[in-house]
Amino acid sequence: MRTYKKKSQRGLTPPDVMLRAVRAVKIDHYIAKNFPKLELAGADWFSAFLKRNTTLSIRSPEATSLSRTTSFNKTNGSAFFDNLQTVINRLKCEPADIWNMDETGKTTVQKPDRVVARRGARQFGRDHFLKEGPPGSVDGANPSGWMKETHFLEYVKHFVRHTRASVDRPTVLLLDNHDSHMSVEGLTYCENNGVTVLSFPPHCSHKLQPLDRSVYGPLKKYVNSACDAWMTNNPGRTMTIYDIPGIVATALPIAAIPNNIMAGFRISGISPFNRNIFPDSEFMAGYVTDRPDPNPEIIDDISVEIPSTSADISRHATPTDEILNLPGCSKTITVHLEHLKPLPKAVARKTKQNRRKRKSAILTDTLVKDELEKEKSVKKIKNKGKKCNKIETV
Repeated sequence: MRTYKKKSQRGLTPPDVMLRAVRAVKIDHYIAKNFPKLELAGADWFSAFLKRNTTLSIRSPEATSLSRTTSFNKTNGSAFFDNLQTVINRLKCEPADIWNMDETGKTTVQKPDRVVARRGARQFGRDHFLKEGPPGSVDGANPSGWMKETHFLEYVKHFVRHTRASVDRPTVLLLDNHDSHMSVEGLTYCENNGVTVLSFPPHCSHKLQPLDRSVYGPLKKYVNSACDAWMTNNPGRTMTIYDIPGIVATALPIAAIPNNIMAGFRISGISPFNRNIFPDSEFMAGYVTDRPDPNPEIIDDISVEIPSTSADISRHATPTDEILNLPGCSKTITVHLEHLKPLPKAVARKTKQNRRKRKSAILTDTLVKDELEKEKSVKKIKNKGKKCNKIETV
């Protein structure tokens, strides 16, 4: 008897296919009665199966997080494209008026030395952060390494200055739901300068964000090559954070070319606008967290051919695990894949209490912005209360 270690993963391994093919055949009463010990189809059958089904191949599954799996679904995707269509129709904007903003990181192995700064300051900028950096860049820094709301305000000012956006010449800015982008001051500045801000659904940037789809991949590749060149040209020196702007300046023009930028907007369905850019297969990973469909449709069937007579079976009954390899069979059994291997359902995820769930929204709309302002006010009151409790405890 052959044994295989069962693995928790998405999709069917070759042993899974061979096992479930036999289960499909055993639906036939004669096979189940006369070949009760038949467990796996043979390797020859599996090889022939792949030859008959040329659209199938053995591939390594790509790892993905549960957050991305659960968030990228038809509901969230439709909500984003509804908002995008609303904005495009409202502003009558052209493709050149739609922009995408995102952050990406590049660091060195070396930990930078601490610097002297004013006590209590949350951020501080230094001009030599931009040494040999890309033309037109602005700098900003934070000890935590994360972008803050003050950075977002500085960014949108930089954005308006270079795009020349105005109330008479409106633009659309697409971005994710990072907390720093929820700056009421930044969103108000955008609204006053003709910039409509639309957010993606949470954890969907790997599918909907143009920069993630076609620019940041090449950028990181070229940055790595530029780092290798820097180390070759500077033997014995240690790369610091002050060398990174010059390295990025070398890689950015090669990665952010028009073809890559336009491809990112196209394959994400943003421009040209195409809300049906993602076929149903793109949402299959989220099936593990879906609720039952009230109107299910059978779309994936497999057909397994078995002998039509007992004579056909007895003539090819050895070895028994190769019975699926029989030629000239006339009987067909159609079985739904879900019956052979039901996909497991993920358990409910534990989330932090009182943590607000974000969704795609037009952030510069008055109602959304007012809600964010209310949320920030409540948060400030809670934080102030926590500080008072700490002082009293001490």
